[in-house]
Amino acid sequence: MRVRAIMGSDLETTPARSYDVPTMPLPSITWQDVQQMPDDGNRYEAIEGDLYMTPAPTTLHQRVSKRLQYALDRILERPGLGEVFVAPYGVEFPATGEGVQPDIVFVSRERCEIIAEAGIVGAPDLVVEILSPSTAGRDRTIKLRLYERHGVREYWIVDTEENAIDVWRFGEEPECERFSATFPVRIGTEQVGVINLRAVFAPS
Repeated sequence: MRVRAIMGSDLETTPARSYDVPTMPLPSITWQDVQQMPDDGNRYEAIEGDLYMTPAPTTLHQRVSKRLQYALDRILERPGLGEVFVAPYGVEFPATGEGVQPDIVFVSRERCEIIAEAGIVGAPDLVVEILSPSTAGRDRTIKLRLYERHGVREYWIVDTEENAIDVWRFGEEPECERFSATFPVRIGTEQVGVINLRAVFAPS
């Protein structure tokens, strides 16, 4: 999603040239570019030089997000294990100029130095993305690779159609588990709480 504008004055002063449009390099989009975009109710992200847009969430998305946020606040934030943040909130990976706005993120107390005024700068301990028809493919592929590449420790993909959560834990040998009933929440190998997913995915 890129638009390149040519002003009228340029057309008047620049000699006509022949362009091979399909092979012309496009500028790489960075998180800093995203910060300059107007607020139109959508979320924009910069991944691997490309710009991605996420439309405003549905009611189901908001319900599931709110319930997960409440559960994580109870299990992780209130006991003082770290901080939970929800969208719209930026996560920047400065080494590559990439940046995203996940649905929910958690940063442990030990890594609180990555929390800045403008958002998180670095890899959170936990990232949660709630699937929607327009973002499911991206969340399961492009963002999965992004989070693994930048050292996110755990990535939850929340499937509201299957009423399940796929949990990716990254390390030397990444592993994925699917949960649809009782969901153990861990920090590293230590279980710190349990989430009732039937309550999270309840229709109302």
